[in-house]
Amino acid sequence: MYVGKDVKRVDAFDKVTGRAKFAEDLMPKDCYTAKILHSTIGHGRVVSFDLEEAKKVPGVIKIVTCFDVPKHCFPTAGHPWSTEKAHQDIADRRLLNEHVRYFGDDIAAVIALDEVSAKQALKKIKVEYEEYEVKTDVFDAMKDVSHPIHDENPDNILKHTTNIRGNFEEAIKEEGLIKVEGWYETPMIQHCHLENPDVYAYMEAGKIVCVASTQIPHIVRRCIGQALGIGWGKVRVIKPYIGGGFGNKQDTLYEPLCSYLTTQVAGHPVKLLPSREETFVSTRTRHAMKVYIASYVRKNGDYVARELRIFSNNGAYASHGHSIASKALNCFHQLYPCENVKAEAYSIYTNLPTGGAMRGYGIPQAMFVNESHHDEVAKALGMDPLELKLRNVMPKDYYDPFSHNQNYFDSFRACLEKGAKEMDYYKKKEKYQNQTGNYRRGVGCAVYWYNTGVYPISLESSSCRMIVNEDGSVQVQLPETEIGQGADTAFSQMAADAIGMKFEDIHIVSNQDTDVAPFGFGAYASRQTYMASFSITKTAKSLKKKILHRAYLQTGITEDNLDIVESNIVRVPDGKILLSMEDLATEAMYTLKDPNLHITAEETHTIRSNAYSFGASFAEVEVDINLGKVKVLKLINVHDVGRLINPALAEAQAHGGMSMAVGFALSEEMKYNDKGKILNNNLLDYKLGTVADTPEFEVYFIENPEPTSPFNTKSLGEPPTCSPAPAIRNAIYQATGVPVRKAPMTPHVLFPLFKEAGLIDNDL
Repeated sequence: MYVGKDVKRVDAFDKVTGRAKFAEDLMPKDCYTAKILHSTIGHGRVVSFDLEEAKKVPGVIKIVTCFDVPKHCFPTAGHPWSTEKAHQDIADRRLLNEHVRYFGDDIAAVIALDEVSAKQALKKIKVEYEEYEVKTDVFDAMKDVSHPIHDENPDNILKHTTNIRGNFEEAIKEEGLIKVEGWYETPMIQHCHLENPDVYAYMEAGKIVCVASTQIPHIVRRCIGQALGIGWGKVRVIKPYIGGGFGNKQDTLYEPLCSYLTTQVAGHPVKLLPSREETFVSTRTRHAMKVYIASYVRKNGDYVARELRIFSNNGAYASHGHSIASKALNCFHQLYPCENVKAEAYSIYTNLPTGGAMRGYGIPQAMFVNESHHDEVAKALGMDPLELKLRNVMPKDYYDPFSHNQNYFDSFRACLEKGAKEMDYYKKKEKYQNQTGNYRRGVGCAVYWYNTGVYPISLESSSCRMIVNEDGSVQVQLPETEIGQGADTAFSQMAADAIGMKFEDIHIVSNQDTDVAPFGFGAYASRQTYMASFSITKTAKSLKKKILHRAYLQTGITEDNLDIVESNIVRVPDGKILLSMEDLATEAMYTLKDPNLHITAEETHTIRSNAYSFGASFAEVEVDINLGKVKVLKLINVHDVGRLINPALAEAQAHGGMSMAVGFALSEEMKYNDKGKILNNNLLDYKLGTVADTPEFEVYFIENPEPTSPFNTKSLGEPPTCSPAPAIRNAIYQATGVPVRKAPMTPHVLFPLFKEAGLIDNDL
């Protein structure tokens, strides 16, 4: 058995040696270069272009403007399509936009022989605009709207939803309740994956072929078809190795535009390589949110009623629309179940870069708010925050009537108790009480809630194809994409166990080609291992049945008395090896005695389940009061993962998520001026953490087997980034007594708060 073991990554050698081919490595040498002209205003309309001087630049082949592209709009979100209109994503973007909605919007494109010619031509294009007022703040965007960002939304509200449970108004009348309330704010941040969203396209055999760094090849194919107004079968999308995505590439980015551009030059290959600066501004971001939360609590710590209002800054276009704010909203009543809830969420268009999917999908923002607020409730009650969590977190056997998720184990308590033990939480908390002086230490904790996949909101299915090769090894293809997280290795482990093969006899096809690969939806929602486990198991059963029937023909032993163990056909009663898979396959494919047979299987499984994922973070920090600077000394994550497929890969996933969360907590934020122009769209001015900023990480796993999954596993890709930021915040709170309500918690945020609290001499 290979599931549960630390096997070597299947792509390790190729990536370490540089043999792995990414989109840019595959581009034909004769590719034309396309560069995009971005708007230099935050809101308005393009009135006209003057292209004469640009066309004179040597090497320029064609210039396409917003007036030339198809007039209809298309959606970009990486969600499964639905035949039900109510479940279809918002179509509010064109290939190039006449209505400019943010500083950097795409308004024209130059196709040239090389990058130098394309850039020179961009500089010579003259644009006349009609300018409108710029709205960067969510509250400002909802009032005094003379020029809506989208005509279909005259109040700039993309969507507003509510979650009402019980009778909030009656519940808060109970005598003796303690009310704790506050406003919290989280920033717009960038994914900062190593590889930019590179793409090239050409035409072949009457099809547009698009090779892209994407997490969602089949979804991208559909979006290209919609954007160009052509049949989806006339598009072929190829996904090679990917240098990270973190959700940014769970959106259709420049694939439709590049595909359109190749049609404008007779199908000649065209490459579009966004720069780092363009990737910052013109792809997707994590939504900034402003959130009000109030809790009405009994003195014993019981939540009686809770109120929540989320205002999510969606930026200029819908992308994933309201789904991210909605997920942040819907975790509220489940994390700490409460009978009386009044909650609502707004997604609001503004003249800023578009918010989209990013690792955690709204839950890091929600956890920063919920868990920061929770510690303030504990303070008001005079309780330890950890004890208050243990009293109120989702209990065992909790059932959600909407998702049909059930909490089969007391996972929250197990994670919290394990984290508290490993951090020595109670001892350190006591040690750090009542500190004075400039340097102060503190400990804090936070929990998170997460789902696995998108059912029942969207369709969930997975397909798998298995082919027995001439040497008896098995080739496996899946639509779930490897994007650097190690999914192909986990898939190979599951396939080996499901069929009965040696791990080294499983050959996973790492790259997806929509003309060849089984149909599916790609990498998002921490769905990979969970969803693929269904199709792998189903396909393995089908393949195994065919193999054992062939073995019966060759051995005379009935299928019921045969099995596959470590790539051998064995007789079940005594375990005797009858023949190897290589012998069976070679005979089956080349025999002259019986009908030869190529043994294959392909199955699709529609998944009608989801799974809760739980965990906790514990942080220890040191705060320099006078500088307003925080150093994270130690960070612990504890995850209920169901069953581990590959412990080493799981720990690596957790470390990556924890690192991203430290940046979310302490340094990362996209800044812009009042005209909507981004001020730090590069890796020098945007403060990503380095090795020097990385604390000591510890990761622990609780393996409560998930009964809805064939391999008892559930999500882990996104969860590690959900709870560290509020744990760090709560450690700062314990160290200083100052409740910080804005991330990132930079010196610019902390210094004035410390000064206001009297921790810093007013002469400083």
